[in-house]
Amino acid sequence: MKRDFEKDKKDMVVVEGSYAVASAVKSCRPNVISAYPITPQTHIVEDLSQFMADGEIPNCEYIMVESEFSALSALVGSSAAGARSYSATTSQGLELMHEVLFNVSGMRLPVVMTVANRAVSAPINIWNDQQDSISQRDTGWIQLYAEDTQEVSDMTAQAFKIAEDPDVLLPVMTCMDGFILSHVYEPVVLLDDDLVAEYLPPFEPEFKLDPKNPKTFGAFADPNSYTEFRFLQQQAMNKALKTIEDAADEFYDLFGRYYGGLIDTYETDDADIVLMAMGSIVGTIKDVIDTLRAKGVKVGLLKVRSFRPFPVEAIHNVIKDAKVVVALDKNISIGLNEGALFTETKASLYNTKIDVPVIGFMIGHGGRDIPVETIENIIDEAKKVIDSGISVESQFTDLKEELL
Repeated sequence: MKRDFEKDKKDMVVVEGSYAVASAVKSCRPNVISAYPITPQTHIVEDLSQFMADGEIPNCEYIMVESEFSALSALVGSSAAGARSYSATTSQGLELMHEVLFNVSGMRLPVVMTVANRAVSAPINIWNDQQDSISQRDTGWIQLYAEDTQEVSDMTAQAFKIAEDPDVLLPVMTCMDGFILSHVYEPVVLLDDDLVAEYLPPFEPEFKLDPKNPKTFGAFADPNSYTEFRFLQQQAMNKALKTIEDAADEFYDLFGRYYGGLIDTYETDDADIVLMAMGSIVGTIKDVIDTLRAKGVKVGLLKVRSFRPFPVEAIHNVIKDAKVVVALDKNISIGLNEGALFTETKASLYNTKIDVPVIGFMIGHGGRDIPVETIENIIDEAKKVIDSGISVESQFTDLKEELL
């Protein structure tokens, strides 16, 4: 689907990425916002606080809390009571939410939360990688990753629509690379309130806390029923695969902007080498692909928007005819020496008829710059795999051995 940039140009304004997200949240008409400031998420909640002070978000309560644990705990109650609920966090703040993340998902509460991806301590580091959200991949939250500020702004409305779908009812993290996207100023089309109202209907859950019709959420489940709760969460994730695609398609029909559904592709139709990645690194990769395509190198990009649910079928359809697949991860499973995207792509191919070598590179930890030369070097390594097979399956990128 092709975006009409000429149409968008007249509506573009230059704003910070955090402001674009906050404005999108405002357009989605939340009833409760609860968050604790932490770098680099702070500007999002500051902007939302200003909107509240200016009376621009009617019928909404902004809850001041003392920690990220409290921020998400407050939304357990508000969402269960039928309120459209939002938060934002990053890094250690997200890890502090760990226990509550399971509760939100297990209680099937459609909370939406922006994660401004940042490295986790120790050592202390405030710059970008995706270790924080990837470390929460098994908590039952849908995880979507954005390439740029326009996408994360538009993704916010899509996230509420996906989360609140009666067949899904799962919380959604919209992940944006901290600083790279949260603090950058660039032209963006802010969401139009009237169009969002048409796209995203009022949140009217079938089940909610109501003293006139008492119900229990998150009750005790003994071994006779606990398994079935987990099964139903997985079933909801399975249904979310289509819902995510539908939400992207409907958004395109109304707003004219499309970034892929579960995935997006760039120059993959005849690609021998397919790079896989998530987040802002996608822009750098596209520039490298343009340069190498002009030199006759058949390389393409598979951008993964949805990491949870993991889009196995969509990925297989893209990589099945490639000669080598390269997964780039801004995270590591320490002890396995692999990034999550690499591990899960490789695992998804087991017991299938697709026979393509997959290699992985862990890259950009703690905000280390990723120049085009680094991507070009990785593609050179991929060429060697085509010629002579895999020699190193997974490795760190740009490791400074003099510091070891």
